[in-house]
Formats: sequence, structure tokens, C-alpha cells
Amino acid sequence: MNPIFFISLVIQVLLIVHCIRTGRNTIWIWVLALLSLPGAIAYVAVEIIPELFRSRTAGRALRGVRRALDPHQQLRRYEDAARRTGDVASRQRYAEELVRQGQGSQAIGVYRQALSGLYENDPNLMLGLAQAQFAAGDSAAARATLDALIERNPQFKSPDGHLLYARALEGEGNLDKALAEYAVVAGYYAGAEAALRHAQLQARMGQRSAARDTLAALLEHARLAPRHYRQVQEPWLAAARRELAGL
Repeated sequence: MNPIFFISLVIQVLLIVHCIRTGRNTIWIWVLALLSLPGAIAYVAVEIIPELFRSRTAGRALRGVRRALDPHQQLRRYEDAARRTGDVASRQRYAEELVRQGQGSQAIGVYRQALSGLYENDPNLMLGLAQAQFAAGDSAAARATLDALIERNPQFKSPDGHLLYARALEGEGNLDKALAEYAVVAGYYAGAEAALRHAQLQARMGQRSAARDTLAALLEHARLAPRHYRQVQEPWLAAARRELAGL
């Protein structure tokens, strides 16, 4: 038998045994069995080395790889907590994770359970419900929830909620009102998304010159902004550059 192959096989077996005995995610067993040496290297780098050194950087890398291998791990943990405690905070975390993972329809029911009793008109829960409704493709319901939110909580302010309101209006086909809301929220929204969506709707409505001006102003603002802003907002800024190039 080839010595290198034999050594690799022994390492695979030892690491699989380690995985089972220490209660690691069983996905690692398949990774180790199917990927041989690359799988062994990944297992050592992700599971063993961080345990030895316990550094923050290693911990972040571990969480990232674990999310890649088991993207629903966090969701299951939040679901278990929500079922176990049944309190508003755990239900809200579970619903937010459902929305992040593209399960808006399921999140709606969880938010409705949380919106009861003392929390019936809670603005953060109502905003979460609107986000879930929009994610589920129901723009009209999201807009109606946001209208109710403001009616019951007139002092509540949320840039994300305002942007969602504009998007919901656009989704309903109320383009003139959506354009007006985009113009307002783009004036104070911290990131580049609001201005980009404003410009995209301007272009959609045939206001190409106005859209070019909006995009140019956005990109000039980004050029003068700190590097950290440009790094965080790069996906939106890249989309703005593509949009401008197409006008």
C-alpha cells in the first residue's frame, strides 16, 4: 500500500473518531470521508486549532465555516429557544432569523404570536412583521402594517422602516408616492441603498436625467466619505456604478 495513502487513511479515521467522541457536527464525518486530505486539513483548521488557541479571530473563522457547513444551525437554536421559553425576545430573534434565511411567510406567524398583550403595539415587532410580509411578497400587507405602526406609535423613527415603506409602495404600484418617499429617506439614510433605489425608480419612470444626477451625487458622496463607509457600502455602490453606466 502506498505509504502516503496509508497515512492519510489513518488520519481520516482518527479525525472521524475525534469528531464522534467530541460531539462535533456530523457533517464533518462526510467531509472527512469524502474529501480525504483536504477534509482533514479543514477539520483541523476549523475544529481543533481554534480550540487550542481560543483566539477571537479563530472563533470568527470557526463560526463562519460552521454557518457555511450548517446554515440552519442558528435558526434551529432560536427555534428551540422560542419553543422552550415562549417569551417575546426569543420569538423576535427566531422571526428575524427566519426573514434573514428567506422564510418570510413562516416569520409572519411568529411575529403575530409575539404581538399580543403588552406587546400588541410594539413598534419594533410591528416593523419586523412588515419586513416579514414584504419578504413574503405581500407589499400591500407590509405597507398596511407600517401605516398602523405610525398610527399607534407616532414618535417612532426608523430609517429602515421608512425605506421599507417606500419599497412597499413601489411594490404596490404606487410609484409617485414611492418616489416621494424615496426622495425623503435618501436624504438622511446612513447607507447608499436608499439613494440607489430612488435613482432606480426615477429611471424606471423615465426620469433618466434625474436618475443620473442622483447616482452621481451618491458616488461623489461615497468618494469623499471615509474608507470604512466605502468598504461597507461597496455592494450598493457597485450597483450604482452599473446603473449609471446604463443610463
